[in-house]
Amino acid sequence: MNWGGFEQLLSGVNKHSTAFGRIWLSMVFIFRLLVYLVAAEKVWGDDQKDFDCNTEQPGCPNVCYDLYFPISHIRLWALQLILVTCPSLLVVMHVAYREAKLKKNREKFGESYAQRYPPGKKRGGLWWTYLFSLLFKATVDIVFLYLFYRIYPNYTLPSLVKCSLSPCPNLVDCYIAKPTEKNIFTLFMIVTACVCVLLSLIEAFYLIGKRCNESLEAQSERHGRQDGEVLIHRRDTCSLTPTKQDAAEVGVNKLQTPYMLPINLWK
Repeated sequence: MNWGGFEQLLSGVNKHSTAFGRIWLSMVFIFRLLVYLVAAEKVWGDDQKDFDCNTEQPGCPNVCYDLYFPISHIRLWALQLILVTCPSLLVVMHVAYREAKLKKNREKFGESYAQRYPPGKKRGGLWWTYLFSLLFKATVDIVFLYLFYRIYPNYTLPSLVKCSLSPCPNLVDCYIAKPTEKNIFTLFMIVTACVCVLLSLIEAFYLIGKRCNESLEAQSERHGRQDGEVLIHRRDTCSLTPTKQDAAEVGVNKLQTPYMLPINLWK
């Protein structure tokens, strides 16, 4: 694995993430990915080999194992981690596209060319890409939490399961290897996934709230500037001499009533 490229990728994601996004990234790569690689993969590595049934009928343990483990935890977690981390790559690709476009424009128009959005800020299409990545990550985790619950009720594994599928001769008892240890790791992965969902939703609401606040501030500043210009205009008019005030009022009336005769304007 190219750890240099991996480190560069993480630094690119952190550069355009909020505090919630950095916490989410730490949760994924420390409490989910490393736990998956170091411990969980070894715990589930011998699940089918140590799935024992009290019969020697050929094929019976295989069909019983497939009944209670249609998808292995470890493979389902691998797919979940891949789908969860893909949106971060999308954000990095969008940033790389923006930087390449800026470099091309500076080569065409010169170094004095200023980019539309400030560097390191989520503006324009990058803001929508980042928001989409947050919602996509939360949706993926929620979907996989539901799948785990449907496949393994209450997210737990029993130590003893009963199976009567063919070619089993009768109702046989089968025993799952290390059920307590697997339940502990399952609970840990479920809790970390819930925390990641919460962080993604909080960051999404934070971005939306921040953007709404910026829009309201810009609108308030615009109205304040317009009111200030009107106030300055009124002060300038009041500071004129009476004769000039009459002339200013006459000019305003002239603009408002262009159909009046000129002789009436000077009276």
